Amino acid sequence: QVQLVESGGGLVQPGGSLRLSCAASGRTLSNYAVGWFRQAPGMEREFLATISRTGGTTRYADSVKGRFTISRDNAKNTMYLQMNSLNPEDPAVYYCAAGSSYTAVVNPRMYTYWGQGTQVTVSS
Repeated sequence: QVQLVESGGGLVQPGGSLRLSCAASGRTLSNYAVGWFRQAPGMEREFLATISRTGGTTRYADSVKGRFTISRDNAKNTMYLQMNSLNPEDPAVYYCAAGSSYTAVVNPRMYTYWGQGTQVTVSS
C-alpha cells in the first residue's frame, strides 16, 4: 500500500503561482509512475501531468502545458506540481496518484493509489 498526502493548495490571485507537494509513505515512490489530476464541481476528473519512475519522461494536458511542471524527488519520496500563471479555469481539487507503470501514463485507470486532494482557488 502507498499512502499519498497532498499539500500546498490554497487561494491565489489570477496570474499567481502555487507549488503542490505529494508525500508518499508505505512504499518507495520510485517504484511507481506518478501523476496529477484535478476535479472541479460537476466535472469529471481531468488529467494534468504525469512523470515516469525515473523522471525521464513527462506528459502534460494541453490545458496546462507551458504553465505547470511536474517533478519528483525519489530520495524524499515526494512529487511536485509547480503551477504558474493560474487563471479562473484552474480552480479545483487537485489529486496526486501513483501507479505501477514504468512510463508516464495519462489514463487515470492506470493509477492504483490516490491522495485525498487539496483545494486550489483562483480569485482576486
